Amino acid sequence: MKKLAFGLLIVAAISACKSNSDKKYLPIYGSKQAVTKTVDGKNVTDTIYQTIPNFKFVNQYGDTVTKKNLDGDIYIADFFFTTCPSICPIMARNMLKVYNTFKNTGDFKIISHTIDPKHDSVPVLKKYADKLGVTGSTWWFLQGKKEDTYSLAENNYLVLVKKDNSAAGGYIHAGYFVLVDKQKRVRGAYNGTDPKEVDQLIEDIKTLQTEPDEMIAQ
Repeated sequence: MKKLAFGLLIVAAISACKSNSDKKYLPIYGSKQAVTKTVDGKNVTDTIYQTIPNFKFVNQYGDTVTKKNLDGDIYIADFFFTTCPSICPIMARNMLKVYNTFKNTGDFKIISHTIDPKHDSVPVLKKYADKLGVTGSTWWFLQGKKEDTYSLAENNYLVLVKKDNSAAGGYIHAGYFVLVDKQKRVRGAYNGTDPKEVDQLIEDIKTLQTEPDEMIAQ
């Protein structure tokens, strides 16, 4: 799937799949492949789903954050910049609702990637987090190499990000909140400027928290 894929999938992303037992499960997005292996002399076929690759960024505390720091966590990823004059303030207010709902949950994180790393230094991100009232390690604001951030956004989180001097603030980016499960698989995307979709995101996080780790979407 390419960078506008969630424009077509957003409705499906907030609709749950159901297993034979009528238990609610969320879909798994991204590419997948069937892998056959031999177990106890029998051929067994497993489905291998696309996962988020490794990355290396720095958070608002100056600490290095990689994919490993999210092991065992359900998390949300989004993309923003601190001087954004358009959708980012709305996204931040809506993300605060998610943060306040799950900030005391041990298996949940939010990672917000700046798309303007030249301006959004670690001290700038810390000041931004402080202004929002964000403390602790539930919500990280991440800065890194611009090319790494943009590649991760478009190729893995399926979110459009690009520099555009004609746009408000100089950047174009989609306002999706991307939901990722403990296996690093994308499970949904939600319009971060729409309170109803953010409410659905909160419900879907709760669904993931009750999902068996070995669950394979039907």
